[in-house]
Amino acid sequence: MRKVIVSPSILSADFTHLQEELNLMESVGAEWIHFDVMDGHFVDNISFGIPVLKSIARAHHMLNDVHIMISEPFRYYKRFIEAGAQLLTFHYEAVKEDRISELISLIKKENCKVGISLKPKTDIEALTPYLKQIDLVLIMSVEPGFGGQSFIYDSLNKIRTLRQKIDENKLDVLIEVDGGINENTGPECLKAGADVLVAGSYLFNHDDTLSRIKKLKGVQ
Repeated sequence: MRKVIVSPSILSADFTHLQEELNLMESVGAEWIHFDVMDGHFVDNISFGIPVLKSIARAHHMLNDVHIMISEPFRYYKRFIEAGAQLLTFHYEAVKEDRISELISLIKKENCKVGISLKPKTDIEALTPYLKQIDLVLIMSVEPGFGGQSFIYDSLNKIRTLRQKIDENKLDVLIEVDGGINENTGPECLKAGADVLVAGSYLFNHDDTLSRIKKLKGVQ
């Protein structure tokens, strides 16, 4: 049975009490913490970047799961790693296809795990050539750029297809899902074959966070 990992997205956290938010997520059993980095170019929204990551990367014991929704990952990947990223996920759509393997290698040379993310309209087959090189695939189950969107149910087919490819080829690749994750969609993603669930608004700013994490993990 696969271990379920929950990665709360601090995009939904209260930034006036960020340390307390991190402490809470760690105390209720979150193994990873998710950083949604947006540049206002690759996606319309702007979130936060290297200074925020650097300031809190060592203020907890969760894995720093950094998702860069930016147009120039080659320019910034090393700085994010130096700031504390332990898993760095870039977008397939942000890199020319003939340079994807190069970026994967550069990230790995910095002793950082590497993931590739796909927008909802990108065919999962696009990642087939890279599955042996990466540690994680992040399937976006909403359009990247804004929190609080509704889950795109076609994402479940992507998860199933990817799970089959990984299992058939005995690959050590995690499947992460981000967007519209809650007590209903989370278990469906796990049933389809996901390993890691990113949740923001479902986890933050509630009085029953522990119960909500248990629901995502399927232990309640």
